[in-house]
Amino acid sequence: MTRKTATGKQSVAIVGAGSLASFLAPALVQAGYTITEIIARGRSQSQARARALAAKIGARAVTLPTAALDAGLLWFCVPDRAIGGAAAALANKMASSFATRTRPAPRFAFHSSGALLSGELNALRKAGVEAASVHPLMTFVPGARPSLEGVPFALEGDVAARKLARRIVANLGSESFLLPGRRKAAYHAWATMTSPLLLAYLVTLEEAAQEAGLSRGNARRLSLPIIRQTLENYRSLGPQHSFSGPFIRGDAETVAKHLALLKKRPTTRAVYVALALAALAGLPVKNRKALRRVLGD
Repeated sequence: MTRKTATGKQSVAIVGAGSLASFLAPALVQAGYTITEIIARGRSQSQARARALAAKIGARAVTLPTAALDAGLLWFCVPDRAIGGAAAALANKMASSFATRTRPAPRFAFHSSGALLSGELNALRKAGVEAASVHPLMTFVPGARPSLEGVPFALEGDVAARKLARRIVANLGSESFLLPGRRKAAYHAWATMTSPLLLAYLVTLEEAAQEAGLSRGNARRLSLPIIRQTLENYRSLGPQHSFSGPFIRGDAETVAKHLALLKKRPTTRAVYVALALAALAGLPVKNRKALRRVLGD
């Protein structure tokens, strides 16, 4: 027996009260799901976040000892290093709390790590819970308010849990795709390049702009129009037809000048060279031999 709300949708308990939980829980409520409780650590800061989130969505803020575990789905929104331990602790609580009770225990459990497999939830699997990793390909940071609509979710795990995850993701207005467990590390490398390492590139872009006499703040402001247009071109035209600049012209002399200037900033220069070599490998570059020579390849 699974516990569903009057809408026929699975009730959910959120484990954790950090950035992901603060975005996911309201989105689930807006999609018609009932959040029964926010389960957080006993630390005062964690509890304060849990109370604020619970008040916002009409749930209870609890700790592990006081958790009712009265939802059909446990959704872990905790740091990767804490997933296995939290799952084991909840499995132990279920074993002690539900042994003498007639109401059903949670049937499903998700975690939202991009790097880890659903095996982190094996302690709950042993208690009869169907488990899956359900990772949104989106960045969640304090101060930002991204929408989950249209965000792709990578799914891996038990068949029944994946089926439920697909339904929930669809209700969120998002899309999902299946990810074999053996591909999870490669997926996370890709995901890391989509945002954290993209920001690392943008930081090196600011350093290059400083050589032109710009402050970092001005570099960000003045770079945004061309960055936005490049992303729009990438979306609508694809990379091959969005490529411009000295490489598509085969202008080795200009590239040599860039590299000479960037000798003062070796990290920025190394990023430039790495990206230039990537362009030679995958984009319509002219005068490849001369460019390779200039790049030291």
